[in-house]
Amino acid sequence: MVTVTAATCSIAALATLGVVARPWNLPEYIWAAAGAVLLVVLQLLPWQDAVAAAGKGLDVYFFLIGMMLLAEVARQEGLFDWLAVQAVRHSRHSASRLFTIVYAVGTLVTIFLSNDATAVVLTPAVYAAARAAKVEPLPYLLVCAFIANAASFVLPISNPANLVVFGERMPTLLEWLRVFSLPSVVAILVTFVMLRFTQRRHLRGRVDTDVEPVKLTRGAAIVAAGIALTAVALLASSALGHDLGLPTLICGVLVTVMVLLIGRKSPVPVIKDVSWSVLPLVAGLFVLVEGLNHTGLLPQLSDLLRESAAASPQATAWGAGLFTAFASNLVNNLPMGLIAATTTHAAQASHQITGAVLIGVDLGPNLSVTGSLATILWLIALRREGEHIGALRFLRLGVLIMTPALLLALAALMLMPA
Repeated sequence: MVTVTAATCSIAALATLGVVARPWNLPEYIWAAAGAVLLVVLQLLPWQDAVAAAGKGLDVYFFLIGMMLLAEVARQEGLFDWLAVQAVRHSRHSASRLFTIVYAVGTLVTIFLSNDATAVVLTPAVYAAARAAKVEPLPYLLVCAFIANAASFVLPISNPANLVVFGERMPTLLEWLRVFSLPSVVAILVTFVMLRFTQRRHLRGRVDTDVEPVKLTRGAAIVAAGIALTAVALLASSALGHDLGLPTLICGVLVTVMVLLIGRKSPVPVIKDVSWSVLPLVAGLFVLVEGLNHTGLLPQLSDLLRESAAASPQATAWGAGLFTAFASNLVNNLPMGLIAATTTHAAQASHQITGAVLIGVDLGPNLSVTGSLATILWLIALRREGEHIGALRFLRLGVLIMTPALLLALAALMLMPA
């Protein structure tokens, strides 16, 4: 048993390292999928359980496909270019004002469409805005990465990980707002202040607002309306306690089909340019977590959490929040959310402890470039635009930005009545 546990943990660790470091520039999904296949080949995980584990991510796959379709058809219809011109014109020649506009829009997109939507939908628009304004794009692109995680626990729909962590113990919407409103406001404001401080040198210049006008085409208007309706559908699904993946997929497919039919265009360019590699990446992570579950490590963590909570509930909440925040950067917050869900549910942890875990899973990934699925999607979007940020540079920013935001958000949570 010890040998099986050691082998499973080693494979999971190496696969995760591959996702983070991308040796030989191989895509992230290859490492996650290779680790999952290796668990099955070495008979460390029965293939039936591996298939079942990958199947658990069905709602996430639907959600991602829907969002990626919306993003791709929006890009091809010129919606991002139109939005970019509006943002630049409202900046009034101020790089700092443009930064604030991008941050505000990113906050709203994250709250009502999820952090993955911010990474997939907003990043190309922000790049287009920076290009139109003739300013260094990276400070504005960083907004998309950091706000995608900082605002991702305002509502249950703001991050698919929220539904994973709470599962059947999901609070009502009013109860959610009571518990997470103050921590969310703190996380959003602190992240803004710290990110603005780190980018202050780039935000002193002027923005070129003399940009060529871009007409909002009929197709772009349909996509914009479709994105708004998707937000409404997600809110309604969340309020009714339904999964978010299928509504998002339906909205994405319907909007794409409508735009293509009205414009009499081929679906091939849209289908070809969607980042399908994200799906095997997510599936591989689900299988790796199931492999760890088979070792018996997660039940042991549940017992430890239960005993700690009985001895000191608030100290346990602090410890659980900090642990999951930093661990999310080692294993990615999606598998960390699955691990946390399994552990907290088995331990019957209080809502305060589960809330601290959720803040760690959502906000903690702002430390590294591969801490969350949203940040990985953001990296993929950056590469498509020819931009790049090194892991070490992001880590330096993450230490300055995430650490105070996390500590103050957890402190705000502890102020709320249990």
